Amino acid sequence: MIDRDYEVYEKEGVPTGAMSFHYHNYYEILYVLEGEYSSMIENQSYHLHKGDFLLIEQNVMHKYQPTASGADSRRIILWVTSAFLQELADPGQDLSECFRLKDSRAWHFPVYYEEMLRGYLLKLAMSGAPEGLRRTMDRGYLTLFFAHLNILCGRKESQLLGEYVDKHPLVEQVGQYVEEHMEEQVTADQLAEAVHMSKYHFLRKFKKLTGMTPHSFVINKKLIRACELLSGGEAISDVWQKTGFGDYSVFLRNFRTAFGVSPGKYRG
Repeated sequence: MIDRDYEVYEKEGVPTGAMSFHYHNYYEILYVLEGEYSSMIENQSYHLHKGDFLLIEQNVMHKYQPTASGADSRRIILWVTSAFLQELADPGQDLSECFRLKDSRAWHFPVYYEEMLRGYLLKLAMSGAPEGLRRTMDRGYLTLFFAHLNILCGRKESQLLGEYVDKHPLVEQVGQYVEEHMEEQVTADQLAEAVHMSKYHFLRKFKKLTGMTPHSFVINKKLIRACELLSGGEAISDVWQKTGFGDYSVFLRNFRTAFGVSPGKYRG
């Protein structure tokens, strides 16, 4: 993310850098302006159309899924950090709560509310004000946007379910196995056995679904857990052992590759 706290921009066509599972330590909102857009988040795929919102929590694996009309897609992307959302909220309020509703991460609100939220996003994306004034205006738009969004997400009838969501049991089974064996060094052979597939068939199908190898998936699941433990105050010497990296040098190398900083700097 270019800006320290948030970033808003408009994109169109097929994304070039999101074809494989990836994740980041900030929240993401995608709003479809035109066309269709499909995204896989963990073990579920969401099929979005004009006016739909997709909410992606921080440190959650997700990827773009090609569609027949994906080249015609136009959308607004909003990235925002947890710390900045806390700054916007009054004491006792949590503006990130909308990201933790797991029944579905996709939403379609009544027209009036959709147009209101879209208006805030467009103002954020197209502001031509000077830098200092723009940031002041952006804080206001973001506060209004997330205040209304959290209220609307409390109304479950606006969630997109059924035909808009496909589930992927294979990814769910693999993710669950890794979570249950987090302190171990999980191998592709173990995963293939756990999902009752031949190793070759498993490797091929998993890569096709997620865009990454099972080995990379395991490493990244462990790194996500490491981030959670570090944020919770765990000692670094305990974190690499609780995530099954075998030794600290392997953990440090993988952590720096993923996040660009050491575990100590990540925790701050």
